[in-house]
Amino acid sequence: MIRTTSLRYTYQNTKTDTFYFPDIDLSFEQNALILGPSGIGKTTLLHLIAGLLIPKSGNVFIGNTCVQELTRGQLNNFRAKHIGMIFQRGHFIKSLTLLENLTMREKLSKKRTDQHRKKQLIEELELTEVRNKKVHELSEGQRQRLSIALGVIHKPKVILADEPTSNLDDANCEKVISLLKKEAQICKSNLVIITHDQRVKSHFGNHIIL
Repeated sequence: MIRTTSLRYTYQNTKTDTFYFPDIDLSFEQNALILGPSGIGKTTLLHLIAGLLIPKSGNVFIGNTCVQELTRGQLNNFRAKHIGMIFQRGHFIKSLTLLENLTMREKLSKKRTDQHRKKQLIEELELTEVRNKKVHELSEGQRQRLSIALGVIHKPKVILADEPTSNLDDANCEKVISLLKKEAQICKSNLVIITHDQRVKSHFGNHIIL
């Protein structure tokens, strides 16, 4: 379960004006979509949950762990093991192949390497033919699907997805949403997605409006 209490974040722009992401209390006990207009703070909320941003005040709990009470080293280890991030712009090691990127992500989680799982994910995301290609050789849609594979390969407690279907056609959108829901069920993970994609809404009953 994910829970936030009185969560607030401060933005500063180039004119030194200060903007606040307001106090927010949320509880995620099931898969959820976070919806709201651009600029409202959806991506900020995802990054606060993952510990990628430090709140001005308030706390994030993942299970019984308070993210704000972890040291930097503890947070890095916790995130690598228990959190799967699917960014709007993928984060890859460009000098490695698709398959090598997945293997590296497994190693960072310090969990046992599972060759069958890698093969299964690659097949389900239709990446088999490009598994040995470098990232720069992949299409935009293939990189997006690789980002999704990197987010779930280590069976995290929490899967946080930022617009995971934005660069996908209808057929691949359906496959990706089905895969994410399936992975969340297999791993008993909390799946939280932020999106503007109207195709995704019908797949989730739990909508949170910011």
